[in-house]
Amino acid sequence: MASTTAVSATGSGLIVSFGEMFIDFVPTVSGVSLAGAPGFLKAPGGAPANVAIAVSRLGGKSAFVGKLGDDEFGHMLAGILKENNVVADGIAFDEGARTALAFVTLRSDGEREFMFYRNPSADMLLKPEDLNLDLIRSAKVFHYGSISLIVEPCRSAHVKAMEVAKEAGCLLSYDPNLRLPLWPSAEEARKQILSIWEKADVIKVSDNELEFLTGSDKIDYASALSLWHPNLKLLLVTLGEHGSRYYTKKFHGQVDGFRVDTVDTTGAGDSFVGALLCKIVDDHSILEDEARLREVIKFANACGAITTIKKGAIPALPAEHEALKLINGA
Repeated sequence: MASTTAVSATGSGLIVSFGEMFIDFVPTVSGVSLAGAPGFLKAPGGAPANVAIAVSRLGGKSAFVGKLGDDEFGHMLAGILKENNVVADGIAFDEGARTALAFVTLRSDGEREFMFYRNPSADMLLKPEDLNLDLIRSAKVFHYGSISLIVEPCRSAHVKAMEVAKEAGCLLSYDPNLRLPLWPSAEEARKQILSIWEKADVIKVSDNELEFLTGSDKIDYASALSLWHPNLKLLLVTLGEHGSRYYTKKFHGQVDGFRVDTVDTTGAGDSFVGALLCKIVDDHSILEDEARLREVIKFANACGAITTIKKGAIPALPAEHEALKLINGA
């Protein structure tokens, strides 16, 4: 009975996502270079924004904190958040910088490579004084990535927001979402990603990110343990179609994934995170109950899988009934 409840109930507490939102331009044909693509599909994206919409689409309460350009794309993105019932009171607009763009190359297997246009983009210019601190303090979960750590002043805004959330008693959720082309070097990326590592209560990394951060090509208990810190409640390692592994202070294991016809993996990890946070936002004790946690991770795996069967991130994020249908094999 407990496991059924863990999957079906969506929390009512507020989940605030902090960071970047931009436009993904996805080629209409997979398996070609950017130069060879005959056309592109315009899709809203940015990992923290994806998580906010994933939460809302699953019936949870979410808000987004970040900066957009005071341009047509920026106002379009703010409108998309509102259309998806995401609280947009944390958005600032910059009159002097454009909204970021990302062109995404899709390989034939649905995996991606990115080319970013942000020199600088509005999200990079978010300042601590731009933050809606009351909104952050009202959250039960505060979620963030690492792209906002790359340059100032956004790095200081990120640290400030995280400190305010922690002081307010929020559960801190961290998905590094490594995008190496945006960093000046791999060494700087690793240094900055790990600089806030010990602040998080929940951390989700992909298998590739685990390899990058540990320097080991093994996805095993020892490599995961090397990223453990005393305050961490849950470390998750996503494995694509193979599901995900979980590590807590008391137990660890793996939950199998779902096989689907993958078209585009963009947003799959964000969908996974949003689903997980929806289910634990009001009941953090799930993190200490392996049976219930496994059910939640199974649901998150299903949400991640569904997101890969369409192009783009936000357009592909599922509703709860779609995830339950996949889980039940209907």
